[in-house]
Amino acid sequence: MELDLAGMHQLAAEQGIDAETLDNALAEALRLAYLKTPHAAKHARVELDARAGSFTVWAQDEIPQEPTEDNPHPAPQLGEEYDDTPRDFGRLAAATARQVITQLFRRAADEKVFGAFSGQKGNLITGIVQQDAKDPANVHVAVGDVEAILPRREQVPGERYRHGERLRVYVVNVARGLKGPEIIVSRSHPELVRRLFEREVPELASGAVSIMSIAREAGARTKIAVRANAQGVNPKGALIGPGGSRVRAVMENLGQEKIDIVDWSADPAQFVAAALSPAHATEVQVVSEKNKTAIAFIHDDQLSLAIGKEGQNARLAAKLTGWKIGIESEEARAKKAEQGEH
Repeated sequence: MELDLAGMHQLAAEQGIDAETLDNALAEALRLAYLKTPHAAKHARVELDARAGSFTVWAQDEIPQEPTEDNPHPAPQLGEEYDDTPRDFGRLAAATARQVITQLFRRAADEKVFGAFSGQKGNLITGIVQQDAKDPANVHVAVGDVEAILPRREQVPGERYRHGERLRVYVVNVARGLKGPEIIVSRSHPELVRRLFEREVPELASGAVSIMSIAREAGARTKIAVRANAQGVNPKGALIGPGGSRVRAVMENLGQEKIDIVDWSADPAQFVAAALSPAHATEVQVVSEKNKTAIAFIHDDQLSLAIGKEGQNARLAAKLTGWKIGIESEEARAKKAEQGEH
């Protein structure tokens, strides 16, 4: 049975698929197609002849064996191989070959995409928003010829994604899905803020400044703790930039989100005090190093600032430091101390 194997090999080579992979896939697909034909033998193999551009179905029949006392149910033996290539197999064989080639090409294209994106995990990429009427819960982001998915859980509350808009996203995961490579991106991930700052702040790239921790409530507020690794560098100043230009460039990518930049410290009391910014703590007492609990004393007129709207400032400070922070009134403490003296 004729088949243009040379042409197929050439097409496959152009897609980076080797001849052996194509031949194995084709032989197996043709064998399965043969088994579905009327009166097909149970046992068969397909032999391809690339030079002649043909293939042969070699079949074997089962020969029943006589039962014996030792073996009352003997397995049948296989007879000699014979050529059982169906005469009217041409159209089915051509369709099968097309299907095999299409599948192999798709797999090769998927592998290319997967290879290109597997190294992008944890990076910032820019794409174009594509709305998909069949998938309203997710936003599709076109990155070159590939569509990444921005699921609802990774979207920022209140952020609108308009068709055709350019969008910077953080690559959360690259996996092999049922329908090819699946690229999941995020707008709400704390690391998105880190990557945006890395684009704007040369001191982060050079290692003169490090972002030690990030706490984020996407769409509302982010707190970032920074430290200097080189003498004479102001880490907060590096992220803020001349006239606030660097932090402003980051905020342009985040909409209405506010950013607090604070000094990291190895001293938990100092770090907790800095994390409660813009409120000023008069003192922070470490209650338990083991349980990471501390109490911050704040003047009454700054208590609401320390706690923040719906507890947001205190919550982010706790997330940023990894400490449970109690907030108490400085005035109430002074009064208690006074009463204790009398």
